[in-house]
Amino acid sequence: MAQQRSLFSFFNKRTAVTSDDIAASSTKVRNGEGKKGSSEQNQHQHQPPASTVKRISSMAESEETSNLQTQWLPPGQPQQLSSLKSRPSVVSEPQVALSRPFIPGFKRVQDEEPCDTAEGKSLKNAGPNKRRRFMDVLGVEEEAASESAVQAKFDWLHPDKIRDGSRRRPDHPLYDKRTLFIPQDAMAKMSASQKQYWTQKKEYMDTIFFFKIGKFYELYELDAEIGHKEMDWKLTYSGVGKCKQVGVPESGIDDAVQKLVHLGYKVGRMEQLETSDQVKKRGGGMVTRDLTQVFSPSTRLDGNMRAEAVHLLALCEEPLHGSKDSSSNQASVAVGFAFVDAAAGRFYVGSIQDDCSHSGLRELLTKVAPQEILYELGALSDDMMKVLRNHHSPGLLPVVLSALTHEYMEPQMVNKMVKDRGYFKTVSGGGGSRGCPLQAFESLLNKNLAASALGALISHLVRLKVDSELLPSGVLLPYEVYRGALHLDGDTIVNLELLENRDDGGRTGTLLGYLDSCVTKYGKRLLRRWICHPLQDTSELNDRLDTVQELIGHTEMAYSLQAKLRLLPDLERLVARVRGLAGSPSLGVVPMAAKKVHDRRLKTFCEALQGMHSAIDLLCWLQSCKDGGPPTAHILQVAMALGDRSPALDTLEDIETCIDRSGKVPRLSTPKQEDEVIDEEDEEESTLLGKEALLLSGLMVSFNKHTKEWQTVVEILAQMDVLSSFAAAARTSLNAVCRPVFIHNKQQGHGGSVLAIKGLCHPFGTRDNGGVIVPNDVELGTAGPDSSTLPRTMLLTGPNMGGKSTLLRATCLAVIMAQLGCFVPGVSCTLSPVDIIFTRLGASDRIMQGQSTFMVECTEAASVLQNATNNSLVVLDELGRGTSTFDGFAIAYAVLRHVVDTLDSRLLFATHYHALTTEFSSHPSVGLQHMTCAMESSTSNQTPNSVSDQKLVFLYKLEEGVCKQSYGLQVATLAGIPQSVVQSAKQASSKMETKVSSIFDYVLLKEGLLPLHKQWMMGLSGVASCDNEGDAADMILRIWEEMQRYSV
Repeated sequence: MAQQRSLFSFFNKRTAVTSDDIAASSTKVRNGEGKKGSSEQNQHQHQPPASTVKRISSMAESEETSNLQTQWLPPGQPQQLSSLKSRPSVVSEPQVALSRPFIPGFKRVQDEEPCDTAEGKSLKNAGPNKRRRFMDVLGVEEEAASESAVQAKFDWLHPDKIRDGSRRRPDHPLYDKRTLFIPQDAMAKMSASQKQYWTQKKEYMDTIFFFKIGKFYELYELDAEIGHKEMDWKLTYSGVGKCKQVGVPESGIDDAVQKLVHLGYKVGRMEQLETSDQVKKRGGGMVTRDLTQVFSPSTRLDGNMRAEAVHLLALCEEPLHGSKDSSSNQASVAVGFAFVDAAAGRFYVGSIQDDCSHSGLRELLTKVAPQEILYELGALSDDMMKVLRNHHSPGLLPVVLSALTHEYMEPQMVNKMVKDRGYFKTVSGGGGSRGCPLQAFESLLNKNLAASALGALISHLVRLKVDSELLPSGVLLPYEVYRGALHLDGDTIVNLELLENRDDGGRTGTLLGYLDSCVTKYGKRLLRRWICHPLQDTSELNDRLDTVQELIGHTEMAYSLQAKLRLLPDLERLVARVRGLAGSPSLGVVPMAAKKVHDRRLKTFCEALQGMHSAIDLLCWLQSCKDGGPPTAHILQVAMALGDRSPALDTLEDIETCIDRSGKVPRLSTPKQEDEVIDEEDEEESTLLGKEALLLSGLMVSFNKHTKEWQTVVEILAQMDVLSSFAAAARTSLNAVCRPVFIHNKQQGHGGSVLAIKGLCHPFGTRDNGGVIVPNDVELGTAGPDSSTLPRTMLLTGPNMGGKSTLLRATCLAVIMAQLGCFVPGVSCTLSPVDIIFTRLGASDRIMQGQSTFMVECTEAASVLQNATNNSLVVLDELGRGTSTFDGFAIAYAVLRHVVDTLDSRLLFATHYHALTTEFSSHPSVGLQHMTCAMESSTSNQTPNSVSDQKLVFLYKLEEGVCKQSYGLQVATLAGIPQSVVQSAKQASSKMETKVSSIFDYVLLKEGLLPLHKQWMMGLSGVASCDNEGDAADMILRIWEEMQRYSV
C-alpha cells in the first residue's frame, strides 16, 4: 500500500492529471495507438499528453514486477520463494518507481515459473494481481472477460440466432441479408450512441459502417472483424457499448474506404452533422449523426478507377403466355433490365425475349459485364438464378448478387417518380430539357418489365445515397441488343475468345487484346463496345475503313496523334462528373468537411476544363496535318471541324478567366466590386465558402450548357483512338492485310450471300508461339470459274490437330474484324454483311447448370436452327461427338441437312464422321474440303509395322476433297500414350472396321438416312404422283442437275 500511495503521489505531482483524464485515456492505453474510448463530449479535448500515457503504462508494469514474489508465485513453493528473496539486487544504485531495472528479474521469474499442466496455461495468470487492479482503476477490462461479455450482450448477432428485419432465419427462402432484427429489450438497454448506431446499421447489414466519434472513425462487431481481417487493424473490446472495435484516424479514412471498396465491400460513413460548439448552443445532448453516402465497387464516381466501364445491372423476369413447354427452344420468358455506368452518368433500359436455355441472358451478361446484379428476392426462376450464380466478370472482383425486396414497383409508379423528382434531365445546347426521358422505352418489346427494373435500380441508388449526383443529370438511353449490329450471342463471344481467354480469363490470345493499343480510357471502353456490337451498315463501315486507310498511309501523323491523345485525362468521366456536381451545388450535410468537399469539386472542374482545352488544341493541330491535301475520311473531317471557333469554345475561355492557376493549387478568382468591401475578418469562413461554392456551381452550369458539344468531342476523340489502334494492328501484322469489300445481298433467297477471303490467316494465333503461317482460301457462295455459284457450305475433314478449328475461328474473326471497320488478315476479302454468327466450337459442359457436353452441343445447335437466316454465318465443329457414334452421326446429319436445304446459311461444318462426306458428296450446295497432312516413315523399312514407324506431318493447307481418316492413333502417339497401347488399338481398329462398316450401312437404312442417289430414284418414282405438270418438271430438272454434277 505504501508503494501504491507513493506511485499515485508521484503521478499527481508530475502530471497533475485528474481521474476523469485517466478514464478518458483508458482506450489509448490498451490500444497503444492513440484511439479513443466511448466518451461522447470532451474525451478528445482533455486528454493527457502522450508522455503521461507512456508513464502510466510503465508504472503499471513496475508495480506488477515488484510484486511478482507475492502475487504471481503459486502456493506451496516456499523453497523457490526463499531463493527469490535471497537473490541479490541487480544494480547497486537506489531504486525508484521509474528507474528500477525490473526486466531481468521478470525474465528469470518467467523462466523458472512452472506451468499447470491440468489447465494448460501459465500460472502467472492465476489469481488477482496489482496489474488487474490498476487496469480496473483505469477502467479497462481484460480482453477475455470482455469477449465473453460481448458475446452475451450481442447474442442476436450470433449465427444461430441472427434474423433479418422480418424475423426470418438465413435458411428461409426470403431471408433478406441486408437487414437485422434487434430485440426490443436489447435496444432498450443500449446507450444513446449505441441506439444511434444500430438504428442505421440494422438496415445496412451488407455494408461496412464507419461511425464517426471525434477525430476517429470506428467499426464495431462484424464490421470490426472485417477491418481486422482485411486491413490488419488491432481488434479491441471497447467503443460504443464495449464491443469489438477497430478504428482509423480521420486523416486515414479516405484511403481506408478506397481499399475496402477495391476489395469488393460496400462501405458507408456515418458522419457527425454538427460540431461540439453547435451541440452546446442547442443545449447539449447527443451529437447528431447520419449516413451520408455508401461507396460500392459498382457505383464509384471518382478516384483511381480502372479503364473498363463498371456497370450495376437490375433484372426482372416474367414468363410469356403459352410458353410452359420447357422442351421448346422458342421464347419462353421475357427479361427486363436496366443498368448504369455511374462514372459516365449513362443509364440504359431494355428487354429481351429469351428461350429456356437463357442464351439471351448469357449474351447480355457477357456484353454488359456487370459488377453487381440486382434481382427481386424470390421472383426469378431457378434456371435464371443458376445462370446468374455461374456468371463471372472479367475484372478482379467476383460478381455480386444483391437480392432486393420492396424496391421493385409498378411501372406507373416508376414513371411518376421519374417525372416528379426531375430525373434524367438531358441538357441541350440551350440549357433546357430535350424531349422526355421516358422516350427511351418506346422501342422496347416489354416496356413494363424494363420500367420495373429501372425503378429497382433507382431505389437502390437512393439507398446508397448517390441519387442526387447521378439521377438528375443522368442520361437515359435504350439498349437494343440486336438492332443495326452483327449479332454475337454469348456462346459465340466465349467460343471465339473475343474478350477474355479460357485459360485465366485474361486478354492474352483474344481479339480485344490484339486490337487494343488505345491510349485513352474512353477509347478502350469504346473498343470493347464495338467488338460486342459490330456494324451491318456498309456506309458507316466504309467511313471507318477510310479513316484507318488514311492513318496507315500517314504514319507520322498517326504516331503524333496517339502521343497527344495519351496526354488527355479521362474526359468522358470528367464531363459526366461535372454534370453531376452541378446538379448538387450544396457542400453536403457535414459542415466540418465542407472545405474539403469544395476543394475536391474545384479540382475536378479544373481538370475537366484543362482536359477539354487540350482536346480542342489537339483538334486544331489536326487541321494543320493536311499533307498532300485535305483528308477524304469523313470522321477526320468531322474531327477537324470541331476545332473551329464556336460558342462552346468562347464559354470555355470565359470560365478560364475565373480560375487562378498561379499557385500550386487552382483557386477561384473572385474580383471584388468597387462599391463593396468585404471584411474577411468579420465575415465567417463558412459564409465565404458558401459564396465560393455558389460561384463554382454557376461556372459548372455554364460549362454544362455545352454538354452536347463536349460529348461530341469526347466521342470523336475516342473513335480516332480506336481507329488509330486498328491502323497500328494493320501496320504490325505478321500477315498480309487487306481492306474488306462489302457487297449487298440483292438476291433474296438461296445463294445470295457471299464470303470470299484469299490468303486467310489467323490474325494473332501465331504471334506469340512463333508457328508457321499457312494462308488458305475460303470461298462460300462466290462465282466459280464456269460462272456457276460455288457451294455456300463447306464440309471440312482432316486429321486431329490438322488446323480445322483454327480455320473456323480465323474465318469468324476475319468477318468480325471486317464489320468493325478494321483491315482483315488476307490478300483480299469480299463479303455480304453478316447478320448473326453462330459457333459450336470445342467441347465443354456446364456442370453447375446440370448440362452435359452433349446437352451444350444440342443447345447451341438448337439456337442455330431457330434463329439463323440466309445472311448468317454458321460454324459447327464436330457436332454430335458428345454421345454414341450412331446417335451423334444422326444428329449431325439432320442438322447439316436442315441448314443446307432450309436455311441456306453460309456454313462451315467440320466433322470426323466420314460417312457424311458420302451422303453429301454430290449435293450441289455442299463443297468437300480437307486439311492436308503427310505420312513420313521414321525408319528405313518400306512397310512400317507399327504406328511409331510412321510420323504424321501437318501441312495446314486447305484443299478440295476428303481426308480418308482422322489419324487418331498417330495423334495418340504424339500425346505420349505408350506404344503397346497404341499398337493394341491399331489391331482392334482393323478388326472393328469391317464389322462397323456393314452395321453402319444397316443402321442408315433402318433410320431412313439413305445415300443421295437412292433419294434421287425415290424422287423420280414420285414424279408420277404429281398433280401439277410444272411441279413434276421442276423436280425432274433439279434431279437432272444434281446427277450431272455428280457425274462430273
